[in-house]
Amino acid sequence: MGEPRKDNRFLIVTGLSGSGKTVVSRFLEDLGYYCVDNLPAKLILSFVDLWQRKKVEIERVALVVDIREPSFLTEFPRIFREIRRKISPRLVFLDASDESLVKRFSESRRPHPLSKGRTVLEGVRSERRRMAEIMKMADDVIDTSDLNISQLKDLLTRKVLKKRSPGMQVVIVSFGYKYGLPLDSDLVFDTRFLPNPFYVDRLRDRNGKARVVRDYVLNAEETKNFLNELDGFIHRLIPRFVKEGKSNLTISIGCTGGKHRSVVVAEDLGRRLKGRRPAVNIYHRDIYK
Repeated sequence: MGEPRKDNRFLIVTGLSGSGKTVVSRFLEDLGYYCVDNLPAKLILSFVDLWQRKKVEIERVALVVDIREPSFLTEFPRIFREIRRKISPRLVFLDASDESLVKRFSESRRPHPLSKGRTVLEGVRSERRRMAEIMKMADDVIDTSDLNISQLKDLLTRKVLKKRSPGMQVVIVSFGYKYGLPLDSDLVFDTRFLPNPFYVDRLRDRNGKARVVRDYVLNAEETKNFLNELDGFIHRLIPRFVKEGKSNLTISIGCTGGKHRSVVVAEDLGRRLKGRRPAVNIYHRDIYK
């Protein structure tokens, strides 16, 4: 019989200092995991028992443990073997080259936990020797030496969680400048130069979702040109945001009152983006003000 299937609902993340455990912990939190950082090794079994008996209302857990905890090196191998008699957790070990780790500690200006009285390189090498046994126990060893944040998240999603990368979530917000800018905007575009339905009696009391208002705005030559340029710009920009590890993008489209032009443009831009990436949501903040 083969090994029992690993339960991705219970992850234990460990590895060398500076290898990316904090990044992984934050990413797992975004995916709905309850993350516990540096839980003392002696308490892990008690936590597992509570989780197994559903005494805690937590579906998915990620424990981040490492050499900062005094009893980690002596207690964890034994405790982990006991855990595997109860459940089938997935142990993820983050590794990196000595050169990469020394560079990261140098850039962050933080001391290595084992470098007291010695160089950072000596601390890195000492930790690597001490963690060798735990590394051999891991289900997944991920070398982060040459990975940026986006690549690390993508590798974790595919290799450990066995899922496709969730990609970027895009939110398009229409708003009125008279009510202020949306605070969470990443990109802001002004549509006040477009033909304004407010000055057309039959359109003034309608909003941008009405067909007559939409046709009035979209049929203008300057609107067509603007939307084509905006769509091309966003299309070129999104992959660059993704490459830098951004998971959420808020695009705000404004006009004077947030009722006509911004609504029409937000709807049309959303329709164009949804044709290429499904994770697009549209929100009209001021349409009924």
